[in-house]
Amino acid sequence: MIPLAEIERARERIAGAAVRTPLVRLPETDVWLKLENLQPVASFKIRGATNAIRAASSEQLAGGVVTASAGNMAQGVAWAAREAGVPAPLVCPDHAPQTKIDRIERLGGRVLKVTYEDWWRAIEESRYEGADGLFVHPVQDELVMAGNGTIGLELLEELPDLDTVLVPYGGGGLVSGIASAVKAIRPSVKFYACEPATGAAAEAAFGAGEPAEIEYTPSFVDGAGSRRVLDSMWPRVRELVDGAFAVPLDEAADAVRLLAERVRVIAEGAGALAPAVALSGRAGGGRIACIVSGGNIDLPVLARILAGETPE
Repeated sequence: MIPLAEIERARERIAGAAVRTPLVRLPETDVWLKLENLQPVASFKIRGATNAIRAASSEQLAGGVVTASAGNMAQGVAWAAREAGVPAPLVCPDHAPQTKIDRIERLGGRVLKVTYEDWWRAIEESRYEGADGLFVHPVQDELVMAGNGTIGLELLEELPDLDTVLVPYGGGGLVSGIASAVKAIRPSVKFYACEPATGAAAEAAFGAGEPAEIEYTPSFVDGAGSRRVLDSMWPRVRELVDGAFAVPLDEAADAVRLLAERVRVIAEGAGALAPAVALSGRAGGGRIACIVSGGNIDLPVLARILAGETPE
């Protein structure tokens, strides 16, 4: 677990960057939505990125900052790097949505588009040849997880009697941070990872009892799912998370439409995974909090979903 004191320090450190996002009830249900899509970079990633970069020394930042990201962490790092006045070369897979690439560049980041294999290697190795600077890992950096954990502090302050938290899973840094905060105070709360069925590595790891390589297919749910749970993250995930759910793409698209229709919220594919699981009934009853992790979705893709389609 990330120590609660570190998460509380992170909340102080990121003040003025990340905002306290609303927690709203999905009408006619006991499902609650934590709207991280309303952050300045339209995702939760600003929390961890800002915490890590503001905690770094001037010597550590002298060469700039680097991350590997499907797009949202790159925006968070670009935002914090711009604040620190340092360059930010950012490694993104070639299937990253254009809306995320455009936002990264508007924030002053330099996008390095690479193949999925090269991008995944950068995540595994915490480095990318040709991109110098402090590598802020999008998942396993403890300062990043502590920043993510500030979401858990806010959840308990507004919904102290919650039973279950559903969190989209890309690498495990979000659920590990939030669960560290919540379980330190309310250890009975259940946590479940939510992934696209096209890359359900956490579900496979829970089934096998250890990380297992699976087939990964890129989809419009670009901010979650992978081909393998990182070995470095599995001990944390196994300790903090009670299980994982794979979400078919049709259900993810249905949840994007439902959030737009019923609460006027724009969620990207990953941001709709937790509500999709909650509404399916697979997470059980009681009071459920869903992390709507981001809202960075290409408008043509969103238009297709709102028209009733499920993009690939």
